[in-house]
Amino acid sequence: MRKYFGTDGIRGKAGETLTAMMAFRAGLAFATVLGQESARPLVLIGRDTRISGPMLESALVSGLCSGGADVALLGVLPTPAVAMLTAESAAGGGVMISASHNPFEDNGIKFFGPQGFKLTDTQELELEGLMDGPPERTKTHEHMGTVVPFEGDPIALYTAKIRGGSAPLDGLRLAIDCANGSASTTARDIFPALGADCTFMADRPDGVNINLSCGSTHMEALRAKVREGGYHLGLAFDGDADRFLAVDENGNDIDGDRILGILAAHMQEKGRLRGPLVATMVSNMGLHARMKSLGIGILTTQVGDRYVLEEMRKSGCNLGGEQSGHVICLDRACTGDGQLTAVMLLSAMQLSGRTASALAGDIELYPQTTVNMSVPGDMKHGIATLPEVAAVISEIETAFGGAGRVIIRPSGTEVKVRVMVEGKEAALVDDMVKKAVAVIEAAAKA
Repeated sequence: MRKYFGTDGIRGKAGETLTAMMAFRAGLAFATVLGQESARPLVLIGRDTRISGPMLESALVSGLCSGGADVALLGVLPTPAVAMLTAESAAGGGVMISASHNPFEDNGIKFFGPQGFKLTDTQELELEGLMDGPPERTKTHEHMGTVVPFEGDPIALYTAKIRGGSAPLDGLRLAIDCANGSASTTARDIFPALGADCTFMADRPDGVNINLSCGSTHMEALRAKVREGGYHLGLAFDGDADRFLAVDENGNDIDGDRILGILAAHMQEKGRLRGPLVATMVSNMGLHARMKSLGIGILTTQVGDRYVLEEMRKSGCNLGGEQSGHVICLDRACTGDGQLTAVMLLSAMQLSGRTASALAGDIELYPQTTVNMSVPGDMKHGIATLPEVAAVISEIETAFGGAGRVIIRPSGTEVKVRVMVEGKEAALVDDMVKKAVAVIEAAAKA
């Protein structure tokens, strides 16, 4: 059982559960691991716009330097920019300080290896063991690390990489929601530079307004802006810009499953799709149906973009992602990248000559409802195997007659289970999710 790491690094309330001391210990542990490969590893650090970012950055720097690593500070950047710059420099590793789509009071620490990939479960468990170990690993004299300048302009290097290979976006009018986060530092150097006429929203971060009624988890304002008329697409990023969701020209959402389906079809047409598409166990059955109609296979993983990436690397696939908007194109990036995904979707629109709504309409999504339920901690991982819960799962799948399903899975970050029911008929989905929730509530109280 993990003590510090969740599904996407270390995360918690800054100053409360994610303290400066924890960040110091994490930095020291990471430097110790990297020091096994290099006598003086270089670590790149980026952060999003949260008020707690500089505090945690300073603590991480202290830990890393105490462990014998040199540190280069990148400032405010998207998570995928840190991954990309780590992979393309001589760095031994990278660290991103962000809690992604969470509110400002939360923060997190994400670690990357020298190739820009997130750490594996085994590597994270090794860090946890070192974080709780003795402090004798700190370096002294000339063996301690220091802060060094990064060679080049991080923003310019990253945004040039994202623009490369894109179709010109001349003639497109875009509404862009930066979530008052990392995209606020980069989006203006990407989309207008490709020729698009852009209106920017939520791009004035103040340390506490990140993801506040904006971004990919709060798209109401973006929908309203697009519905005012004249926009070809609305773009919504999350706080660290590794996720992207869209709003079509009519103000309707385009989720990660539809984005994946559009990109897979486009890449297949251009001869660039390699292997099956990789998605998660909760990817919509409509996406599966669309891929089957195109002769494209799908591999599924547990929920989490890191697991999608691991399967892609293992199976030699170059496109994968999640319903939430994490999309990975291994030909262009080593992790999910919201702005790259947006550029790829816009290029598909331009080259096909079709609207966003027409492209999204190729994928008919099944009605899908997810309910998050609090359960006792000792039941979180085994509740789906209880006889009464297993029986209701079987009952629901029988009711759908093969055209629906139910998935009960533990949350990676909370003492909750997520109950997902999906089927072709919305009314039946609503009835079945109520049935499943009632049985699980009773089992949790028993």
